[in-house]
Amino acid sequence: MNHEHFCQLLKTRGFDFYTGVPCSILSSIIKYMSEDNVFSYVSATREDEAIGLAVGAYMAGKQPVVLMQNSGLGQSVNALTSLALLYKIPMLLLISWRGFEGKDAPEHLYMGKCMMNFLDIMKIPAEIAETTRLTEQLNQLSKKMCKQKTPVALILKKGVIT
Repeated sequence: MNHEHFCQLLKTRGFDFYTGVPCSILSSIIKYMSEDNVFSYVSATREDEAIGLAVGAYMAGKQPVVLMQNSGLGQSVNALTSLALLYKIPMLLLISWRGFEGKDAPEHLYMGKCMMNFLDIMKIPAEIAETTRLTEQLNQLSKKMCKQKTPVALILKKGVIT
């Protein structure tokens, strides 16, 4: 799916605050959001900082999206468990799947293997994005996020968003 179309899908589902940490898989999305004045993208230096920014945005009436690679999921565990999950702050986590099927730089391989289990342990509902089902998956995750008042995750493999 084209990154512009994907960003518009997020916008039409009510997401109106975006923050995150750079990742090559997410670069076209981040670049588009950063250059388009319609999207309020705030760059973060660390993933736990992005979670904090998203919580603040939610408290100010926004619906946040946090962009990160899966290694950043490990970095953000404390912010997720002691803040977002504890206080039931809904947000969409867009997580790039680095190390998928053992194909990536060595530092991404371990988190690539255990990411889905990691999300399951934290009880964060997650979907692996499929180009043909992306609209349906975003709808399902958005409903779950609002109903359960919880972070949810959409996992993006390389090439799903162009």
